[in-house]
Amino acid sequence: MEEKNKKNNNGPKINLTWIYVIIAGILGYLVLTSDNKTAVMGGSSKSVAYGEFKTYVENGYAQRIIANKDDGELQMYVDAEHIRDVFKNMPVERGRVPYVETEYPSNDKLDEFLADQQELGNFNGDVTYKKNSSLFGNFLWSFGPLIFLLFMWMFVMRRMGGGGSGGGPMGIFNVGKSRARLVEKDHVGRVTFADVAGQAGAKQEVQEIVEFLKNPKKFTELGGKIPKGALLVGPPGTGKTLLAKAVAGEADVPFFSMSGSDFVEMFVGVGASRVRDLFRQAKEKSPCIIFIDEIDAVGRARSKGAAMGGNDERESTLNQLLTEMDGFGTNSGVIILAATNRADVLDKALLRAGRFDRQIYVDLPDLNERKEIFQVHLRPIKADDSLDVDFLARQTPGFSGADIANVCNEAALIAARHNKTHVSREDFLAAVDRIIGGLEKKTKVMTAAEKKTIALHEAGHAAISWLLEYANPLVKVTIVPRGRALGAAWYLPEERQITTREQMLDEMCATLAGRAAEQLCTGHISSGAMNDLERVTKQAYGMIAYMGMGEGLQNICYYNTDEYSFHRPYSETTAQLIDEDVKKMIAEQYGRACQILSEHREQHALLAERLVEREVVFAEDVEEIFGPRPWTSRTEELLAADEKKQETDDAPENNDKNIESEEV
Repeated sequence: MEEKNKKNNNGPKINLTWIYVIIAGILGYLVLTSDNKTAVMGGSSKSVAYGEFKTYVENGYAQRIIANKDDGELQMYVDAEHIRDVFKNMPVERGRVPYVETEYPSNDKLDEFLADQQELGNFNGDVTYKKNSSLFGNFLWSFGPLIFLLFMWMFVMRRMGGGGSGGGPMGIFNVGKSRARLVEKDHVGRVTFADVAGQAGAKQEVQEIVEFLKNPKKFTELGGKIPKGALLVGPPGTGKTLLAKAVAGEADVPFFSMSGSDFVEMFVGVGASRVRDLFRQAKEKSPCIIFIDEIDAVGRARSKGAAMGGNDERESTLNQLLTEMDGFGTNSGVIILAATNRADVLDKALLRAGRFDRQIYVDLPDLNERKEIFQVHLRPIKADDSLDVDFLARQTPGFSGADIANVCNEAALIAARHNKTHVSREDFLAAVDRIIGGLEKKTKVMTAAEKKTIALHEAGHAAISWLLEYANPLVKVTIVPRGRALGAAWYLPEERQITTREQMLDEMCATLAGRAAEQLCTGHISSGAMNDLERVTKQAYGMIAYMGMGEGLQNICYYNTDEYSFHRPYSETTAQLIDEDVKKMIAEQYGRACQILSEHREQHALLAERLVEREVVFAEDVEEIFGPRPWTSRTEELLAADEKKQETDDAPENNDKNIESEEV
């Protein structure tokens, strides 16, 4: 019975007040626009021609005449003595004054005719002239603007409130209610940890929250206090929101989801009211989880960037949020999860112990985690049997979970565009190139000289990156325009936790190799190296001003974390020293690139010729020209170690040992 009542309540609700208003309006319109002649004077009527009307007047039948100047119509009220002469056998109501209706040609002719009849003594009554007057029209002219403003106000309030005035959950009277979306614990499409690939460290940290929600007595009996809040911090696309949903799905508890921007409105006090209502609902559904996505929209540090002398609604909302989080009981069963990629701008009071006790870092996935993410997103895709997931993971360094999902989707679209039945390795490589470099522009027209210059430039990058120890190993290089770039080179960067000065200098030298190759081989430089110079300049300033890797300024960091500061944390003399160190560092690496290219001039020229001929050159071609690379990258070492571990785990003797240990 309860389910039937719920279904019936979900139907459209009829408001009888509006029905009454509509009926009254229709009746009023009918009354105001109806012909009121009979209501005023009453009586029967008869339509005649203008000539017959003149005959009645000439015979002395007219008692009174009313003429309408606008419509050219008139009414002749018949004298009581001559009613039967005019209407003859027609029924006439008693007590009513009957009249005759007709249309006259013009006012002048009517005036002339009636004046003649008055002189002859045939008509001695009154002649009245009137104009059209609509009560409804007069009413609209008088009260129409007021009614229009009233309906406009109701419309605006309804749109701002998100629903009917007072009728729905988002009406004007409910504007202070929480807009959080509630997902009940028996939700069919809930997310679990099985749907979250990678992020083993983050899942391990939130596992304690899940255990508390499932069995709170396990912790409270020992006197422990469960963290009230956990803040998920990480780059965009790493799965912070998905991880929060998985926590709610694993714990099987209600889940309130809301964005930080949903608290702030143009009305004063609405944000604080919504915070109070959200936590009130959460206490009623306890145990449950509150998830606030992009909390930096409401949790920024206070007294920074606020309006001078004005009321900051965001600060009021943040104060209420701080109060509600600190006002919970110790074991109320309500846990707050929040996600942001800008933890540095959050208010310190929000991050203190007792509110967000833990900060869980959700970093970009490493090599093994990218494999797991690919395996999850490859489930709905009809991939070729020969597809190597390890190869795809190696080709996508620095990709987030959202980027990998985009790669799989783009690969499927590319395969469908070419009428394939399965998605192959080439489709995934094309998808990676499409996401990183942009769409190929094979129709762009280039001269032979421009094509040769671009080939020399890209061959310089490829040669130096192959010959230097810490430079990123090359995957492929092309001179086909992509996006805004005339050529591009794909590398396989090492996944490092820290980066040394020597590694940065090798990368800088490889970046400057394109400009150096142009100058050595053609004798002039072009605008094609602008992006390279921009990257090198930023990297050099970061190394010297922030990391303390300069020769003149060692072990000094001038990084300023205050985003609202408009002054530099160093003097003009220090700025001059930084500029000199940057110029010196870039000049040294540029000279180093020129020297290496001069020593391998023949191989560089051969690689450039192959680029002009084929337009795309892979690492195998570079290895054929320059020989095998003497250094093994850290990524390749991790991959080899992982394969060795997998082979060891799959060995039969190891399986037997594991079985024996379990039996013991």
